[in-house]
Amino acid sequence: MKKIALINHGCAKNLVDSELILGILSENGYQITLDENETDIVIVNTCSFICDAEKESIRTILELVEKGKKVIVAGCLAQKHSKELKKAVPEIAGMIGTTDFIKIVEVLKNIDKGYISEISEKPVYNYPENIKRQQITTGASSYIKIADGCNYRCGYCIIPYLRGNYHSRKIEDILCEAKDMVKKGVTEIILIAQDTTGYGIDIYKKPMLSELIKELNKIEGLGWIRIMYAYPNQMTDELLKTIAECDKVVKYIDIPLQHSHPEMLKLMNRPVFDYRNLIKKIRKIIPDVSIRTAFIVGYPGETEEYFNHLCEFVKEMKFDRMGVFCYSREKGTPSYLLKPQVSKRVSKSRYNKLMKIQQEISKEKNKNFIGKTLPCIIEYCSDEGEIIARTQYDAPEIDGVVNIKTDKIVIPGDIEQVKIIESSEYDLIGKI
Repeated sequence: MKKIALINHGCAKNLVDSELILGILSENGYQITLDENETDIVIVNTCSFICDAEKESIRTILELVEKGKKVIVAGCLAQKHSKELKKAVPEIAGMIGTTDFIKIVEVLKNIDKGYISEISEKPVYNYPENIKRQQITTGASSYIKIADGCNYRCGYCIIPYLRGNYHSRKIEDILCEAKDMVKKGVTEIILIAQDTTGYGIDIYKKPMLSELIKELNKIEGLGWIRIMYAYPNQMTDELLKTIAECDKVVKYIDIPLQHSHPEMLKLMNRPVFDYRNLIKKIRKIIPDVSIRTAFIVGYPGETEEYFNHLCEFVKEMKFDRMGVFCYSREKGTPSYLLKPQVSKRVSKSRYNKLMKIQQEISKEKNKNFIGKTLPCIIEYCSDEGEIIARTQYDAPEIDGVVNIKTDKIVIPGDIEQVKIIESSEYDLIGKI
């Protein structure tokens, strides 16, 4: 069997799909590699969430074609632009959409017989439970996709049109995967979906995230459980109490709010209510919680008044972690035709201003950790003695890290008690 390479772009949800593709290839006897120089066939799992992500994926495809590789394009870009891609880059050897990756073997078998396209016009995501993922990432943490697709239609988001409506996995299947990961040495599992708080509503007729994490909390040998991508109107008292009470669930809420002004939330087709009360409720029920959020600036119709409202909201709420994104105009989304559009120059200026506000907040919050001893998960140890870890208040890749000074031998995946001795805007320094 031929050796196949894979290059992954995009979010953690895409990463899981890539690992499933590798699992399918492995079970069908293919040799797999992450080094495209080792083979002439390369699968590129692409992202199409915003324009910059599309450009990155296209750049990779063109570079591989120029090297004479047989390129199979998978994922969101193939789902969104299959005809345009084939016309622009006729050398593409194959293409599969967001929910068709189970057909990758069929495409590979026909790769020398001309172009094969496998794109479902109406994608329906069904997680292939019989496939064992071949994990790309190794270390302390691993992602578990508990659902895919989305029933919401936020004004800026193309995802529901690329991945279809919300589809949950069964609790028993998720538990089985989590236990398997723990046996392999994973310390932290991170639950992901387009909206984790909606988990189970399609198959159990009610949200079941609370029940799921209660069951996950029972797994022996598991250190931490982290929940990403919560939706504002699904943050029920029951869910918050479960997070507070389950000892393995980190006290970390990732809840992208996108904006604060009610008129902007209406334009975005987001839940419209006073988010101040929600944030206060979260902090009351989970006293030591770290709240991460994200906002979009420069969305069509955002006036100076609306942006200033957002700035004051951020100053008042003092989020522990925060991301800011400049609006990206995407064809096929409800916001594409909205007017007036905000210029890129104004969007960038607003981005810089909001990030500067948050930088000061983050700097002050990190100072409060100095002198405290925090459990930290060891992520990386170099031969030169560099040790990188994370607190429970930091998700991998998007939040801060702890640089550790110690003579003690530590192993990635271990959770160590670390005394914090210094801080910066985003990172900490500690010792064991």
